[in-house]
Amino acid sequence: MADYITKLNELLSVAVREKASDLHISANHHPVLRIAGRLVPLVREEILSADDAQGLAFGLMTEEQRQRLNQEKEIDFSYNFENKSRFRINIFFQRGYISSSLRLIPTEVSTIEELNLSPTLHKFTKATQGFVLITGPSSHGKSTTLAALIDEINHTRPDHIITIEDPIEYLFEDDRSVIDQREVYQDTMSFAKALRSTFRQDPDVIMVGEMRDLETMATAITAAETGHLVFATLHTNSASQTIHRVVDSFPSEQQSQVRAQLSGSLLGVVSQRLIPRIKGGLIPACEIMMSTPAVANLIRENKIHELPLVIETSAEIGMITLNRSLASLVKSKEITLESALNYSTNPVELRALVRY
Repeated sequence: MADYITKLNELLSVAVREKASDLHISANHHPVLRIAGRLVPLVREEILSADDAQGLAFGLMTEEQRQRLNQEKEIDFSYNFENKSRFRINIFFQRGYISSSLRLIPTEVSTIEELNLSPTLHKFTKATQGFVLITGPSSHGKSTTLAALIDEINHTRPDHIITIEDPIEYLFEDDRSVIDQREVYQDTMSFAKALRSTFRQDPDVIMVGEMRDLETMATAITAAETGHLVFATLHTNSASQTIHRVVDSFPSEQQSQVRAQLSGSLLGVVSQRLIPRIKGGLIPACEIMMSTPAVANLIRENKIHELPLVIETSAEIGMITLNRSLASLVKSKEITLESALNYSTNPVELRALVRY
């Protein structure tokens, strides 16, 4: 397979045409697509040798990126394919060989409605100050939900928006807002450093692609307290687990203060899953927790285990548990009960909800 650039373009074209979410390239395997959540090997393609996997990966990278890969053994970056599609790429070593995972990024930013998300999320785009966390497992649409929220603000408010991403995924076009998108390693050296710098850049809205360390979390909370609207993501499975994760990231002597800060600045937590849809594709199921005096009080008093009950009993203001979201999708015949049970954190309760 001498002409790696030609083969690479063919594989990327197939990924775009088949509406795949991901393309995986590894030695001793066929190229593999992920379509509607399922892995689909491209069996008509040759099994890739180690040289093939390396050649295809190097075809995606600049010389500087190749050097970084050799030094750090993994690298994230974005790739513009023929000015039609963009990919978020992670290239890494496994058993001494190079492998690549390419995530297809839609060129258009979808709206909350187009993503089948709850209208409750519109409330977050109307706020002028506070902290919103979009959570869930990897590859379950957190970045896409964030993009929808940011773009809604872009189209409705004259704000200065700064995003900090690794790498930049969706490209926003300024409408009513001015948007500055900063990529870690290209435009800044770290999430934490870029976030600290925002205090001198006059932002109204800050989007943090991922809160990876204590300093980033602390600075994000401070930014939300000091007059900014901050959106960020975390890899957690529920609203209560999200609060635990943030608080437990701090030394024990600081945790009481962090709970107090969160109780005052948190606007809400959205925990989402992408579920295979009966008619094809994926559809989100979301737990949504909104900030209320009851929620703030439980966070402040470290009674986080009681948050699920508040969510369960606050449907009238837009809160919903993950199980109720899953049950609603089952009853509307969007997803199967089997799929819902696979993603539920409490299958027994889910079965009871579906029966009613």
